[in-house]
Amino acid sequence: MANEKADPGFYDYWPYQQRPKITWPNGARVAFWVAPNIEFYELNPPANPHRKAWPQPSPAVPGYSIRDYGNRVGHMRQMAVLDKYGVRGSISLSTALCDHHPEIIELCRERQWEFFSHGIYNTRYTYGMSIEQERDMIRDSMESIYRHTGQKCAGYLAPALSHSEDTLDLFAEVGTEMFGDEAGFYTCDLFHDDQPTPINLRSGKRFVSVPYSLEMNDTIAYVVNKVEPRRYGKMLKENFDRLYQEGTDSGTVMCIPTHNYQVSCPHRLRAFEEALEYITGHSDVWVTTGREIAEYYLQHYYEAARADIQTKGTPAQSTLASEEVTCP
Repeated sequence: MANEKADPGFYDYWPYQQRPKITWPNGARVAFWVAPNIEFYELNPPANPHRKAWPQPSPAVPGYSIRDYGNRVGHMRQMAVLDKYGVRGSISLSTALCDHHPEIIELCRERQWEFFSHGIYNTRYTYGMSIEQERDMIRDSMESIYRHTGQKCAGYLAPALSHSEDTLDLFAEVGTEMFGDEAGFYTCDLFHDDQPTPINLRSGKRFVSVPYSLEMNDTIAYVVNKVEPRRYGKMLKENFDRLYQEGTDSGTVMCIPTHNYQVSCPHRLRAFEEALEYITGHSDVWVTTGREIAEYYLQHYYEAARADIQTKGTPAQSTLASEEVTCP
């Protein structure tokens, strides 16, 4: 049986070398941001035929309770460490948390942390949703952030990374309807680069991908790759060293995505703190937020990047649009 597989064409092939040079504020080599995933999981969520929320039968107490630990205990630990090193978090927020734990929202708001959307619940996936259902979910999450924090949500990471081919277009469309054409929007759902890149939307709206690293994500490190805390801390430093070195030629981006039920466990926190101390100890690092990276790039480099892509890039869709895959 032959199926035609097409690249969705969100971005074009654009070689890393010899792009227009990026210079971050004050000549920084690296734009560094931390993205705490502050999530809310349901003990017994509605069933989704495409993905089970929990590996255990209901009630899934082990999985649920460790995530509850993150919001009760881990969040406070992580917040204290970020405060110590002058890092404002960019929260990948399950917006149901606004109703379930408004105290956490207030603590982050007081510190001028950024809030961006990670859907409503991290146990409710985009898989199987109609376009209208996904649009409503995106709108609901953006409205919740605005209502509880006063922030106009600029960024999006699909709940549990369950984005669809329509997610980026829908987020930009809903955001423009709510906040106007001049708002700068970004996605964390693509993991294809170490610099911001323009994203292709059906509307042609200005939209950017801000690097959000799955390799540096604490859940990927600890749960998927079974990395020990000491090794994770070393990975963070080595990742930074490479980006810092390359940042002498053109500014790079480093993101540490965290989860308050992972990195904030007592036996893991020290490795994270030592990495923060090392990274922020460099003077030519811009310690910032996802929103600020997106806004700076859109203002200073977006148009030059588009022009350079037109000159030497290769449209992504052309590589796969006509390719046939034969299934056994």
